[in-house]
Amino acid sequence: MKVNIINRSSFDIPKYETSSSAGVDLKAHVDVAVHLESMERCLVKTGLFLELPKGVEAQVRPRSGLALKKGITVLNSPGTIDADYRGEVGVILINLSKEKFTIQPGDRIAQLVFAKHEQADFQLVESLSETDRGEGGFGSTGNK
Repeated sequence: MKVNIINRSSFDIPKYETSSSAGVDLKAHVDVAVHLESMERCLVKTGLFLELPKGVEAQVRPRSGLALKKGITVLNSPGTIDADYRGEVGVILINLSKEKFTIQPGDRIAQLVFAKHEQADFQLVESLSETDRGEGGFGSTGNK
């Protein structure tokens, strides 16, 4: 899949680290270190602008190492970048740990995964088909 990219950061464009990687790392495009206090959130820019093919979204996801080791995650995970968006890619980070976290220029802060999608053609109806599950929701499967 071809994705056009503008890079206004001083870092290389994202690349896949292995031949089977699903995502690429996004780096912080900040002039100076950003300090994120416990339970604080901030928008971190990447310096990247994308042109995605129609029917494809880019999903901004947390990096597992940051989440496990530092308690840093993407607040609206996954964040969706639509194919018609042309602004700078930003990442909403939150510090769920009890310690201050510092984001340095070029730090890997999130990952980007591309996914094909379809738009729904909603059909207004009076009833839905029956299933064994029915209206059972949150935590209802597997409980007897």
